Amino acid sequence: MQNRCKSFADWCRTSHIGYPCPVTESDSARRPAGVDDATVEAVGAVSEAWEYVERARGHLYSFHQLMGHADLALGDACDKLRDAGHGAVADRLEEEVVGRNVLYGRWTFQVVEEFDDSYYSVFRDHERRVREELQQGARHVFEAEMKERRRTHGKAGHEPRP
Repeated sequence: MQNRCKSFADWCRTSHIGYPCPVTESDSARRPAGVDDATVEAVGAVSEAWEYVERARGHLYSFHQLMGHADLALGDACDKLRDAGHGAVADRLEEEVVGRNVLYGRWTFQVVEEFDDSYYSVFRDHERRVREELQQGARHVFEAEMKERRRTHGKAGHEPRP
């Protein structure tokens, strides 16, 4: 069974079999010269937070699409209610719910746009700036080095690169 270390520092001390495991040439090339372990770990944490924002943005777009679909489906349901002789019910739903703002003054596309402009793009730019300032722009240094330590060297399916 492989040792599942919880931090980068743990991986720096031991490999997956408990013996020192130096970073290979292919992965040390990803880490710019002079960048220490603490910096790699800290930049990795910023990038991990950014990845959660990316996922949240995906959920926001799902919300946008689901709400848009629901509004169109409700419009179709109102037509069916009207065809079934329930015009007053259809009129009430159309007047009160169809096309309604999901937040004050906003449809979901406006929520998405505001999120993109006021938070997403700002964080994206800062995450990139952190990498540029501290790792010469290199991405996923922490993960690349973790991969090198966790993979089984020489085993099919554990190749260092494609």
